[in-house]
Amino acid sequence: MRLGAYTACLHDRPLDEALKILGELGLTSAEINAGGFVGTPHLPVGELLSSAGAREDYLGRFAQTGVALTGLNVNGNPLNPDPLVGPKHAQDLRRAIDVAAALGVKRVVAMSGLPGGHPGATAANWIVNPWDSQYLDVLDYQWGIAVPFWRDIQARAAAADVKVCIEMHPHNLVFNPPTLQRLVEQTNATHVGAEMDPSHLFWQGIDPVAAIEHLGSLVFHAAAKDTRINEANVRIYGVLDDRFTRTPSDRNPLNIGGHNTLNQWPADAAWQFVAVGRGHGEDFWVPFLRALHAVDPDMAVNIEHEDTELDQIEGLRQAARNLIAAGEKANIR
Repeated sequence: MRLGAYTACLHDRPLDEALKILGELGLTSAEINAGGFVGTPHLPVGELLSSAGAREDYLGRFAQTGVALTGLNVNGNPLNPDPLVGPKHAQDLRRAIDVAAALGVKRVVAMSGLPGGHPGATAANWIVNPWDSQYLDVLDYQWGIAVPFWRDIQARAAAADVKVCIEMHPHNLVFNPPTLQRLVEQTNATHVGAEMDPSHLFWQGIDPVAAIEHLGSLVFHAAAKDTRINEANVRIYGVLDDRFTRTPSDRNPLNIGGHNTLNQWPADAAWQFVAVGRGHGEDFWVPFLRALHAVDPDMAVNIEHEDTELDQIEGLRQAARNLIAAGEKANIR
């Protein structure tokens, strides 16, 4: 099992420097962004698709540091009805499969996407709790869009011998184990499964270890990102905390597709993403790694740094230290 990091948090640095940082932290795996919500500064997509020499040189940069390229990440919304977002993110996903195949990389991380709620919609529509029959009508419509799209992705991935690993992420049609299973079953997928990111499961009240055991061989890949439930705040705001605000233009909001930007979290959030070990201790991370190892001893587990209380280097350092320690206790390294 390889423990590593997703390098999006180091996009302000060249790839070689990012890999050097991972190696110095004792990490042996890297996941590289291939499109979707954010750019591709660590992946020269055009060159890699057009030149065998470029691919050889690119992979050589990983070999020199002892950090393996274990996955490409193309998280976005390929089903977004916004014409400036959905088609681009969908094409990014198709292209990421092609790049992965060309590089011999066997894992592409993605999100299922989320359509609008009706024909002609221009914004995605997440149905959280379909207690009213009209919400089931919306879900029927959305699954009717998602299934043909993902049947095509399944076919492309199978032909390329690449497995697409869906992050179960709220504001997507697939956000928990049952919706992941539904997509796999309705598309007869062999090359579409789960990326096990516990951070999004924690705040939904899902036990990630139980989720791994439930999904079994459908878990293809994993992320190491923690969540801290702020107990005093969650008692008032609940886990469906909607108090986000727009990022002011003078603070350079991150564009995540079309005219859309990343919003600001509330200062007193009900829950927040933190570095490994800052939300849950070894009593979680040790059995988490053991459960993943039981599914696939060669699985990569890559840190995703989104802890706003720590800069990217300190966040990676703390996460790497705690993840490696858990790996040693789990006896999976």
